[in-house]
Amino acid sequence: MGTPPVIDAEFARWLADRAGQLLLRVRDEMGYADGKALKTAGDRAAHNLLRSELARWRPADAVLSEEDDHSRLAWQDSEPAARPERLGAGRVWIVDPLDGTREFSEQGRTDWAVHIALWSADSSTPSHLAAGAVAMPAQHRTIASDHPPAYPPMPLGDAPIRIAASRTRPPAFVTALAEEIGAELVPMGSAGVKIAAVINGEADAYVHAGGQYEWDSAAPVAVALATGLHASRIDGSTLKYNEADPKLPDLVVCRKDLAPRLLAALQRHLPSE
Repeated sequence: MGTPPVIDAEFARWLADRAGQLLLRVRDEMGYADGKALKTAGDRAAHNLLRSELARWRPADAVLSEEDDHSRLAWQDSEPAARPERLGAGRVWIVDPLDGTREFSEQGRTDWAVHIALWSADSSTPSHLAAGAVAMPAQHRTIASDHPPAYPPMPLGDAPIRIAASRTRPPAFVTALAEEIGAELVPMGSAGVKIAAVINGEADAYVHAGGQYEWDSAAPVAVALATGLHASRIDGSTLKYNEADPKLPDLVVCRKDLAPRLLAALQRHLPSE
């Protein structure tokens, strides 16, 4: 494959594409007879590739991967020995080797993705996301912050707002939200694919409050922000990454013209703690 790009955003795209092509090969070689084995093999193969390439080409940077041991644990001040290396790093790659494992294991489904994001302490953006790429290999498509897609077009006429939602476990409050604002739900898989649908205009918004981690949203949010879209927590606060607790349970991504209306309606439908 030769030497990868030096620029971080281009490198993120290159890395996402490499992992995506590997996942396609894993799918072809294993088939779909054992879905659980396919999920496990895909996760592990992509994780190992990403870890290997990051160690080779970005050895000074820290990494947070969904497949890391103890990746979901929150660091506590009372446990200094357990402090993750990433919390003292100036640059952290936040990766999801395979977002949408269920869809990956089902023949014919294309709504799964690879997420690559770079968090930088020196970034001037509130989220400190300096680069991001989302590869959707089965769709032969990658979106990235090096060449962000054009801002999505406004819908025609009085078309209802389209909200991308989980096809298997949509948050209960989203149905009430959709009814209030006259929206329709568009079911699809991976979080990255849902945000990509907002970026390319297939959906108008993605709202989630069912529990996620930083790697679920970092890469697609980086691309959404580079495109000029709104992205925040569902209470309107800033999405923060490389935190001591990697949980980032909710977010909303939408066109900027929709943000005030969506955020106001969300305050009336926030899920109870």
